[in-house]
Amino acid sequence: MTKGGMESVEVFTTEGKGRGLKAQKEFLPGDVIFAEPAYAAVVFDSLTHVICHTCFKRQERLHRCGQCKFAYYCDRTCQRAAWLNHKNECSAIKRHGKAPTENIRLAARILWKIEREGSGLSEGCLVSIDELQNHVDSFGEEEKKELRMDVESFLEFWPPHCQQFGMQFISHIFGVISCNGFTLSDQRGLQAVGVGIFPNLCQANHDCWPNCTVVFNNGNHEAVRSMFHTQMRIELRALNKISPGDELTVSYVDFLNLSEERRKQLKKQYYFDCTCEHCKKQLKDDLMLAVKTGESKPSADTVKEVIQLSKDTLEKINKARMEGHYHEVVKLCRDCLTKQEPVLGDTNIYLLRILSIASEVLSYLQMFEEAADYAKRMVDGYLKIYHPNNAQLGMAVMRAGVTHWHAGLIEAGHGLICKAYAILLITHGPSHPITKDLEVMRVQTEMELRMFQQNEFMYYKMREAALKNQKIQVMPEPSNENAPSLFHKKE
Repeated sequence: MTKGGMESVEVFTTEGKGRGLKAQKEFLPGDVIFAEPAYAAVVFDSLTHVICHTCFKRQERLHRCGQCKFAYYCDRTCQRAAWLNHKNECSAIKRHGKAPTENIRLAARILWKIEREGSGLSEGCLVSIDELQNHVDSFGEEEKKELRMDVESFLEFWPPHCQQFGMQFISHIFGVISCNGFTLSDQRGLQAVGVGIFPNLCQANHDCWPNCTVVFNNGNHEAVRSMFHTQMRIELRALNKISPGDELTVSYVDFLNLSEERRKQLKKQYYFDCTCEHCKKQLKDDLMLAVKTGESKPSADTVKEVIQLSKDTLEKINKARMEGHYHEVVKLCRDCLTKQEPVLGDTNIYLLRILSIASEVLSYLQMFEEAADYAKRMVDGYLKIYHPNNAQLGMAVMRAGVTHWHAGLIEAGHGLICKAYAILLITHGPSHPITKDLEVMRVQTEMELRMFQQNEFMYYKMREAALKNQKIQVMPEPSNENAPSLFHKKE
């Protein structure tokens, strides 16, 4: 079954997994299998005044809607593009007196679209909103209570003159949002800023070692002529060579967890038991639990003790980060690493988590040499665990490359930046803002490397002078959030 620009994929039914997507032709790594605009999308409650409500880019100065005083836009172009979806919302917010939560706003946008177009197949959609999974029957007591509260709040917000929907259908929409809401990120791809519904993407089943990845593209409204504008959309991109008839899979969770942990998370958030090969055979679990080998192999009790210490330290680190006590975070990391290093192997996830936090926080504190050492060890571990074309691996390698550059380690820095660029070309594509930034860094570090190889002494002299004249770029403040996950699940 294909429709409107979706000729390269088909929906099929799989035993035990329900619907899935299958390739209709061959794809190579980095190919865009399909791009899909949001059926409906909203900015998170906490960011409504700093993110454009049309393209979801973070901007310094935004224009506010003069009527509801709630929605913000980059410029008139984004504001005009939003009007069809914002028109009903605008008057409902004025009537209600305030904007409701993101879940209510998203449900309302979906239902206004159904009011305009009907609930059948929309242009370019392989399935209708009616057909999307809601898993309401699998909800626990707490989730059912939240659902009832959402439905009540929705009915208070929903205008009496609009089409009225039955309680069961409204509950279905909230269930769809809960199970299928996709995380939207800012233009840098580093922060989750909103949630949207993409019906075609919802058909892609999960695999912990997928053959596709999803990237959010904010579109381009900057061209002078609107015919050159591109829509905000998601892109499903191939990670491997895919043959006609292969199922297209994406990963709903970060791979950097033991198979048992990933399965628990998938069951809790998405109500299914993962039967992928990596979970069934517990592939890579041995690497993620690696301990030192050889003559000084630690006892099982010592390993257990160090892993418990690591878990306790991670909790303390989270608390210190929330409070902005970054020097305390560094001390906790150093102390923990001293205990971990004689016991845990180089790919052990508890060691890698501490190395990741230490390198990020030390970079922020401009202690680059120590940060670079930890970043290098983290990347070496990640490369043995992650799929070679994993987006999170690409971002980690990029951060490590930038940290090495700041530390004046130009050879290693350039090598890491090139490696990250090769990964992001496949996962994000050449036109994504972060890939473009990386290309600029790659060219700059290549030029610096040539200079370094010709005359090391002169290179350091020029670098010193350049850094004195130009304030060193401060690394972004460490975030307590993980990289945006694929699907947005209300905790």
